[in-house]
Amino acid sequence: MKYICTVLFCYLCYLAFTQTHQTYLPPVFTDHDRISKVKAMKPVIDQLFLDYAGLKKYPSLAYGIVMDGQLIMTGQTGEIQPGIKATASSMYRIASMSKSFTALSILQLRDAGLLRLDDPVSRYVPVMQLNPFITSDAPEISIRHLLYHLGGFPEDNPWGDRQLADSKGDLESLIRQGIFFSTVPGVSFEYSNLGFALLGQIVEKVSGKSLETYVKQKILIPLGMNHTEYEFSKVPKEKLAHGYRFEENIYKEETLLHHGSYGAMGGMITSIEDFAKYISLHISAWPPRNGTENKVLKRSSLREMHMPSNFTGLNSRFTTASAYEFGLGFMMDRDHRIFIGHGGGLPGFGSHWRFMPELGIGIVSFANLTYAGTGEINLKILDTIIRSAGLKPYSLPISDILQQRKNEIVKLLPDWNDDIVKKYSEGKTKIFAENFFPDRSVQLRRIETMELINKIGPIVNIEDIIPQNQLRGTFKITGQNGNLKVFFTLTPENPPLIQELDLRID
Repeated sequence: MKYICTVLFCYLCYLAFTQTHQTYLPPVFTDHDRISKVKAMKPVIDQLFLDYAGLKKYPSLAYGIVMDGQLIMTGQTGEIQPGIKATASSMYRIASMSKSFTALSILQLRDAGLLRLDDPVSRYVPVMQLNPFITSDAPEISIRHLLYHLGGFPEDNPWGDRQLADSKGDLESLIRQGIFFSTVPGVSFEYSNLGFALLGQIVEKVSGKSLETYVKQKILIPLGMNHTEYEFSKVPKEKLAHGYRFEENIYKEETLLHHGSYGAMGGMITSIEDFAKYISLHISAWPPRNGTENKVLKRSSLREMHMPSNFTGLNSRFTTASAYEFGLGFMMDRDHRIFIGHGGGLPGFGSHWRFMPELGIGIVSFANLTYAGTGEINLKILDTIIRSAGLKPYSLPISDILQQRKNEIVKLLPDWNDDIVKKYSEGKTKIFAENFFPDRSVQLRRIETMELINKIGPIVNIEDIIPQNQLRGTFKITGQNGNLKVFFTLTPENPPLIQELDLRID
């Protein structure tokens, strides 16, 4: 009998819960012509890239734009080697853009239960135990530290770029000789190629496969990135971009380095066509929703890669804040627009990619000149597209409870009728949280609301709610002489109650 009562109680709780919570509907882009609007801008985008490549003296440049899981536009200029023009299938070494593939591999292994992000690195790379830290209170270096560039190693550009072909034995010998730390782990961001080389060794130790084999089997093949390689000798000669340095007013070819133990930090070679599939994977993680997961990494883990967890700087000139994530960089500009991506630079090459989660758009560009910086032009192109095509973020769904509370608020306005207030303050029809009237009395709310209504004049329209999430939103009341913006947010209790309500002239 006790068991039956328990089951019945759980079932009743389930019914109560499901009556209050709707099935989560996927947010959508309301502009169905957005892709065609961007495609129409190709002449403008081509010219911007062409001018930039000419100004920077890039031997070649290739770019691609991704929207809604599609590579919707490509363009290129120049030659990848004498007599061979750049195309969307040309293969460029993408340098540090490789780091997110290593980070994604670590998260795959974490999700499979084969490691934890807070495990000490020495558990997988035992030789690290030989290195004393610079203070006695320093913590052990963890996998998480390496992902965030918090390992205590010094910033190692451009030294690390020249280690690309080092063998596993070379890396171990470096560690055995003793690593000099710049600070203790966990306190300061310093970009470390060495740290990502160690992450590559962890992937190999845990998976039992070389990094090259693991990434190919677990990421590249499932995504259809069938032409991407780490070793340049595996790339068809006519597809391989040669790298150059511009010195003394001439182009000097850089020596290509073979794949080695530092490939995890910067060795990948890919094309615009292939890399677009990787951008689509990351864009597909947004927004959170129900539905089938992809085969590479679950959406929540991809979003974990995108979260700004390690603040790296503030650019007052452009009013941007930046942070580092798991092999990716985060930037927010003055308009609160979010950009996620990474750059890359090696002797002979430069590259960059960004995507915008709320807009579902991404861009990537490669060049074959030493440390060619394409991040600036990528950002300019995205800004041009957003403004010219009028791109808007996806629209969140309106939850049932948010719509219900909005309707109830409308019934209260403008005079906060005593009978309605009483009805909404007790029993099953209660809509106000316990803090609501103690924070501001009904008498004061009535006076303030009527003053605002008098300013905007007689109400002529009440617009639909714009949700900020499932429990918070705004809507507009239009009067003959102005508009009133109404903001409210709900509590986490079941059912959610109104904890805050704010009205102001819009």
